[in-house]
Amino acid sequence: MSSRQKGSVPKELKIEAKHAITIDDLVKNKDAVKLLYLIGEYGEISEKALQALVKEIVDKGGPINYKFITIGDISTSKKLRDDIVALLYLGLLELNSVTKKIRVTGEGKEFLEKEVIKGDEREKLKLLLEEVKNKIISIDAEYELSTLLSRRRRGRRRF
Repeated sequence: MSSRQKGSVPKELKIEAKHAITIDDLVKNKDAVKLLYLIGEYGEISEKALQALVKEIVDKGGPINYKFITIGDISTSKKLRDDIVALLYLGLLELNSVTKKIRVTGEGKEFLEKEVIKGDEREKLKLLLEEVKNKIISIDAEYELSTLLSRRRRGRRRF
């Protein structure tokens, strides 16, 4: 045996089982429906900006329930990330392949027309979205700039 094989550590594959989500499950998850509504109202948004948007709305007492963990100056929520993945899986959201931003699909817009969010909650979300929109636009612009610069770097040849 060579010395490499003696010192190597076996790698373990960790499998995490997830429940397959359906539209019926989504209807029960009011936060995911509100999240879909927020994305629909805002338009195309990066995941980083979406995390910041929801965090700002939660901090202002909005009618959406996500718990955030803050490390340094970056806040993140596992439940929010899981809801985004579920909405992408169901085809209600899609990822723009060029800009890498999340947007609502036609199917998602139809779902929002059928699925009613209470009038007062909808108005409060809309009002809070308008309050924090300028801050989120700057985060989104920062994301666009960083992706634009990284695409340019990859395209150049260095001799």
